[in-house]
Amino acid sequence: MKSLSQLIDLQKFQEYISPACDRLSFLQDYLAQNGVKSSVINLEGKRHIYVNFPSTSYNPTFRIKTIISHYDRVEGSPGANDNSAANFALANFAIELFKNPNYVHNIRIFFTDGEELGEEGVSQQGAFALAELFNKLGIKNDDVYVFDACGRGDVAVLARAGLDSKANVKFKKSLLELFARTQDLLKEASPQKWMTLPVPYSDNAGFLACGIPAVAITFLPKDEAAVYYKNLMTDKNLEKAVMNCAIEAKLNSIADRSIQKFKYQEKMPMTWRLFHTEFDNLLSLTPESFELMQSILEKLRVLKVMN
Repeated sequence: MKSLSQLIDLQKFQEYISPACDRLSFLQDYLAQNGVKSSVINLEGKRHIYVNFPSTSYNPTFRIKTIISHYDRVEGSPGANDNSAANFALANFAIELFKNPNYVHNIRIFFTDGEELGEEGVSQQGAFALAELFNKLGIKNDDVYVFDACGRGDVAVLARAGLDSKANVKFKKSLLELFARTQDLLKEASPQKWMTLPVPYSDNAGFLACGIPAVAITFLPKDEAAVYYKNLMTDKNLEKAVMNCAIEAKLNSIADRSIQKFKYQEKMPMTWRLFHTEFDNLLSLTPESFELMQSILEKLRVLKVMN
């Protein structure tokens, strides 16, 4: 297995997770220095980065694959896993795609802002306004893939968000088809090492709320995934807590919410407990995660689904 330094530029990565880093400027500069054009989309105070692939990269016969990775982080946390690892993997993927401008890959890439604001309500999330823009522009046939916390672990986890939705039949059918395609993709990219589990909402929440099917992929270490699955089987309230459903919504005070979160925190994967803390740092990352991410992105590159 390759070391982390063989998979990413550690000096650049450490600069990116440093407290004073202007992450938007860093990402745009990193892409530009490697020949990748990008632009900033300003929506409701959030600044999203859009990679400007040439028109020769697209064929209308096939579905567009929109890949999303949020670049914002919680103040006081390096955000190495949440979500710098996925940012770097996706930026390097964009660089590789740009090397062959005549190759038809049908991929859109967004680095989104404001994902961490989702705790204040999905409408505050940067991806929500982006999804609204998709609707206004009539972009409704994209397959949307969200990558969040993909720097730690060797098991690819496909979030089950939206599968129990009471939405209209057409939306539900489209989401289930996307979910099935993603399962097939993970089977190829990570044989015997992938799962579908309840996962806290990421930018997929904003798209789902706007009626656009979206799936989210995250990674977990094998032992953490196994223990989490066991906990889900023995505590039926755990999934509701993870998905931030009615259980937490009924709590009236911040103190009550903190007690509720603490009650289930010990049943959550350790990887998730590192989020938003100083321990979400470079030392917490695992090289196998970057290799797994490369494998999944490569499968996405060659995937073609008829419109």
